[in-house]
Amino acid sequence: MSQEKVDKYKKEKANRKQIMRKEKAANVIRKCVVGVVGILLIGWIGYSAYGTYESSKATEEVQIDYTAVNELQDRLATVQAEEAEAAEAKTAE
Repeated sequence: MSQEKVDKYKKEKANRKQIMRKEKAANVIRKCVVGVVGILLIGWIGYSAYGTYESSKATEEVQIDYTAVNELQDRLATVQAEEAEAAEAKTAE
């Protein structure tokens, strides 16, 4: 072996613990990221499947009775007309 190779080997051997620690940390981070992405992917697939299932279900038809709203509008129109007449009567005096 040349002296350069020997020096390189000694340097790597001296820093082997630090190198191994960095590699382990990188592996743990990589596994966490892959796990989170996997969980998000599974959740998204489940949400989409549930949305598809719900949209294919038959929906009930509901009839809405608007008579109360129409009566309220009529009453408000009547009151507004009465107030306008009362204001005209006051200004005419």
